[in-house]
Order: sequence, then structure tokens, then C-alpha cells
Amino acid sequence: MSTLLLTHGYSGSARDWAKLVGPLSGQHEAIVWDILGHGERESPDDPAAYSVERTLGDMAGLLERAGAERAVLVGHSMGGFLSLAFHLAHPERVAGLVLMDTGPGYRKDDARAGWNRRVEERARSFEAKGQRELAHAARGILAQRDGRVIESLPSIRVPVLVIVGEKDEVFLAGSRYMAEKIPGAKLEVIAGAGHSPQETHAAEVLACLTPFLTSV
Repeated sequence: MSTLLLTHGYSGSARDWAKLVGPLSGQHEAIVWDILGHGERESPDDPAAYSVERTLGDMAGLLERAGAERAVLVGHSMGGFLSLAFHLAHPERVAGLVLMDTGPGYRKDDARAGWNRRVEERARSFEAKGQRELAHAARGILAQRDGRVIESLPSIRVPVLVIVGEKDEVFLAGSRYMAEKIPGAKLEVIAGAGHSPQETHAAEVLACLTPFLTSV
């Protein structure tokens, strides 16, 4: 039985995987969790507590508690970027990657600055609603710092499945880019789906995911 670590996207939670966990759990140990600032996780008020590095440490800790030396990382949106970042930091812990409606970050400074401006807008929006934890997570985890993740794509040597909704205009181009740059990666476009096909088109996602996991 293989271990799957499923990481949700920004402003989501472990519940985002509810329609996949049951069907997958017969053949795999599926670990779902809440990133700091999300879901039911108790989250600190200190903005400095929120970082990509701490989040990768949380992911490593989850695998250790499960007794898993390696796992297939399944990540949606921000969770996909974090899965790529985890592979960059701990390639020996990763047996495969499933990247769903996500992107690898930005190589150019101006593009990264544009992303970070949008992140700051989201952070301020959540602050205005009194959701300080999500604002901290935006600035500390969602914001982009450098181009190391996107530059690592050609060096990935584990099996990779890229899944994206046909109508997810924000991440469609990035998904195709990842599939082109990662050696041997397979791209699956889910017809009619938007940004969260694991929730709206779970059967179609499972039809792509199940044979991939069997091959891994």
C-alpha cells in the first residue's frame, strides 16, 4: 500500500479531497491535512510563523508520523506548488507527483511581482473580513520569493501527472508548461471543469488518477 499526501490550495482545507479519499483509501494510505491558517487547524497570530519552509517541514512531519519513507504528493493549486517545493527540498521522499490546477511559479522578476501584488490584494481582502490567518498565509506561503521551483522542473525524475480543468484559464497554460518541461510528465485536461475538478468532476479525476497511481 502506497502513501499519498494530499495538500489543498489557498483558502481551502482537507475537506476539498472528500470525494477522492474514499475511493483511494482501498489501495492507498491517503493523508489529508490543513495548511497553517486554513480549515480547522489552530493557527498563530504571528505573521512570521507562516512560511513555505515551515509548511514543507509540516509535510515531512506528516510522512514521518505515518511511517512513510516516500509518498506520492498530490497537490491542488497552492498545494501543487508546495508539492513541487517539497520535491526540490526532499527528492528522496517523493515517489511521484500529481499536480492539479497549479503552476510552478515564475522565473522573471516582473511576472513574480505581478503575482505578489495580486496576493497582497487577497490578503487585504481577508483582513477586512477579520480572517487574519488567511492573510498571513497569503503573505507567508502563497507569495513567490524566487524562481527555484520553476527552474527545477527539467530535473524531476519521478512519475508526474498534471491535471487541469478545461475552463481553468489561470492555470491552463502553466499546466501545459509543466507537462512540457518535466521529463515524461502526462497531462490530463478535464472537460468542463474549472479550478477544482477534484470537487466538481471527481469521477473524471479518479479515472486519470487511479491508473497513474497503479503505475507508480
